Amino acid sequence: VQLQASGGGLVQPGDSLRLSCKASGFTLDDLPTGWFRQAPGKEREGVGCISSGDGKIFYADSVKGRFTISRDNTKNTLYLQMNSLKPEDTAVYYCAADTLVIPSHCSIASYEYDYWGQGTQVTVSS
Repeated sequence: VQLQASGGGLVQPGDSLRLSCKASGFTLDDLPTGWFRQAPGKEREGVGCISSGDGKIFYADSVKGRFTISRDNTKNTLYLQMNSLKPEDTAVYYCAADTLVIPSHCSIASYEYDYWGQGTQVTVSS
C-alpha cells in the first residue's frame, strides 16, 4: 500500500490550491481515507475524510466551507481542494488510509489510520 501526496506550494492568503494523493496497492474507494496536517510545533490534526464506497465526507470545523475532498476512482486518486487559504493553514499535509471499514463512516482522528503518504508542504504567506 502506498500513498503519494503532491501539489503543495507557497501561496498568498485568499489563494486556492489543490492537493492530490495517488494510491497504489489498493483500490481507493475500498478504504476510508483522510487528509491531515501538521504545523510546526503542533500536533497532527484531521482536516477531513471520505468513507469507502458511498463516499460520505466529513470536515474539521476549521476548514468547513473552504476545503473540499473528492475522489476519482478511475485515477485512484484523492483530492483536497483548498480555497480562501489563510496563514494558519500553513502545514505539511498528509493523506492516509484506514483499514477499518465501517459503512458510511470515516474518522478524522489520526490514530485510526494505518497507511500514510509522505506529506506535502503548504505555505500561506504574503
